[in-house]
Amino acid sequence: MNKVVASALEAVADVPDGATLMCGGFGMAGVPENLILALRERGVKGLTIISNNAGMPGHGLALLLATGQIRKMISSYIGENKLFEEQILQKKIEVELTPQGTLSERMRAAGAGIAAFYTPTGAGTLVAEGKEVREFDGRRYVLERPLRADFALVRAFRGDTTGNLIYRKTARNFNPVMATAARCTIAEVEHIAEPGEIDPECVVTPGVYVDRVVRGENYERWIEKRTHRTPSS
Repeated sequence: MNKVVASALEAVADVPDGATLMCGGFGMAGVPENLILALRERGVKGLTIISNNAGMPGHGLALLLATGQIRKMISSYIGENKLFEEQILQKKIEVELTPQGTLSERMRAAGAGIAAFYTPTGAGTLVAEGKEVREFDGRRYVLERPLRADFALVRAFRGDTTGNLIYRKTARNFNPVMATAARCTIAEVEHIAEPGEIDPECVVTPGVYVDRVVRGENYERWIEKRTHRTPSS
């Protein structure tokens, strides 16, 4: 089955107002830039976004923050984005902060059909408020439930026409677990291959999890934070 669609706009054409979306990426690496631009162009509103962070000013999910299309963010890192900070302080957006490892595991649990799991992360802190806490072997654990979405927007380095995906370096941090945890997974890829061209041993996300594939365009290699060192004499 050929899952390739002609454009990013076509790929997100059925995303409705109020949808819950997972959006891949870690910092500025592995972000489905073309799919985010397509959502901005469509103007869908009231979105709940599950993502590690909310992009940088002018890039990534920050584009949807700027247009007021995001109602709620479920994420672990909100630094480096003053617009996100302003919207939180002005109560223009809801935020559910989740420890980074817990965020990833909640999505993995959804993809694996796990109803809930216990983790020591967050026990005794605000993270545990309102959640069941149990003790195992003298240590307290917090019950966490899976995270599922209507759509997962992921980015891969290469994908074939049937949806098999391989990722490159930092892009593997969240994209693979998101691809398994949504009702519909849309993969933006840098290169499209024909069936059989990707070594099966290299496939990270099997095509059974992927519903649509679109080739991304006009990528720039963003640097999240530049540091400078004075040359030694």
